[in-house]
Amino acid sequence: MSLRVVFMGTPSFACPTLSEIVGQGHEVVACYTREPAPAGRGMALRQSPVHAMAERFGIPVMTPKTLKTPEAAAAFAAHEADVAVVVAYGKILPAAILAAPTLGCLNLHGSLLPRWRGAAPIQRAVMAGDTETGVMVMRMEEGLDTGPVAMAETIPIGPDMTAGEVHDRLMLLGADLMARALAALSRGALGFRPQPEEGVTYAHKIDKAEARIDWTKPASDIHNLVRGLTPFPGAFFEADWGQGMTRVKVLRSARAEGRGEPGAILDGHGTIACGAGAIRLAEVQRAGKGAVSAAEFLRGAGWRIGGTLA
Repeated sequence: MSLRVVFMGTPSFACPTLSEIVGQGHEVVACYTREPAPAGRGMALRQSPVHAMAERFGIPVMTPKTLKTPEAAAAFAAHEADVAVVVAYGKILPAAILAAPTLGCLNLHGSLLPRWRGAAPIQRAVMAGDTETGVMVMRMEEGLDTGPVAMAETIPIGPDMTAGEVHDRLMLLGADLMARALAALSRGALGFRPQPEEGVTYAHKIDKAEARIDWTKPASDIHNLVRGLTPFPGAFFEADWGQGMTRVKVLRSARAEGRGEPGAILDGHGTIACGAGAIRLAEVQRAGKGAVSAAEFLRGAGWRIGGTLA
């Protein structure tokens, strides 16, 4: 049985789920997403990825600045939805919105709840060195990712996997998971279980200050930082080519052998000493330039073994 669905999402992570719901034959009566925002050098208004996809499907798109007004609640209720599906929407849903769909609001969350509730679960899992993560379908409550869980899928996080790679795997896995959840919901067969009370952690939004590499930290922590912030916003250090400090993003790193003063360049292949151990900078990107290997970067910068990165 097909369902009347209101879809709520914003980034590319949500797009495969929207596509899968449409493909399964459900009636998506409206799509809620973030309003277009200025982007690029010209600062032209740019639609969210979900907005663009919804328009291609011919789905009415709503971009309210808030859902907390009586008018917003009335407009939402007027869709007469069976269920709302929420995937990285970016706004808190007030009680009136949560109560409107007949069968409730289902959220696709990119972690193994109750670990990493909040805004940046994929990045935080990689930054923390977690060895596994997953996606879960949960019924939404007023609390932050506190609702009971219906279904889950788990994947390993390899020692060199980046947040971007984890994101792409969970994005597709989550779309299939939500499709199966809606199929079960449509026949009254979707069960829920409360989240455990132990093991709660919060995936706070990434602060720009966190992205700066502190070479006094252990190599494992720096490697996890690089992985967790690739591709965005990117872990970085700063360097001076005689024209002031320039930001350099580290796109790929690897654990390496070596020791020395934190930040010391140990060889011509990009091995850098950390507070404990060393890492190799496999791929870096200077501001305004293309990505290059660390060895090429160091040669171009004119740095020698024994120099120190800031």
